[in-house]
Amino acid sequence: MSWTPFPDVTLDTAPAASRRSLEGVVRHLGYLPAPAARLAGSPQLLDGFLKLTGLFDSTTLAPLAREVVILTVATRNACHTCVAMHTAVLGRLGADESLATALRARQPLPDPALEALRRFVLAVLEHAGQVGDDELRAFLDHGYTTQNALEVVLGIGTYTLSTFANRLTGAPLDPQLAPYAWHEPQSA
Repeated sequence: MSWTPFPDVTLDTAPAASRRSLEGVVRHLGYLPAPAARLAGSPQLLDGFLKLTGLFDSTTLAPLAREVVILTVATRNACHTCVAMHTAVLGRLGADESLATALRARQPLPDPALEALRRFVLAVLEHAGQVGDDELRAFLDHGYTTQNALEVVLGIGTYTLSTFANRLTGAPLDPQLAPYAWHEPQSA
């Protein structure tokens, strides 16, 4: 998107109702990411996303599993800012580089349990939640629970909101994330 009516705001220019949330983002990350600066145009969207993120972070899914959910949604929805940001998170979590490479390429994951999770996320998205018995059983057979299945839905909702908003606003990639830049893989 070369033109956008969605301006980047600063802490000083943000709508008053968005400032407290943006201040929290800056405290947490050390800078104001462009996606948050653009989401601030709707204080409700920004606040909702941050609350949903906090809820998803508090689920029983392990941090690495949560990142698999996020990156599966982000690559499927082709959100370059989310892919870059969450590739960086995988690095901070100490994840093997092969995991990030496979997620970014939309390829099967080297870990069977994480691959079962990725496939379940894709099935939930493809079937609008109405996954088949075999798909659910394959997920549960890898040690996940029905609670985890519902937590996946929370993650999908949270990061669908984020990816759609980032694409709508044309949120640019922050310089801090340049080493993690992502371009959608070409279809074979």
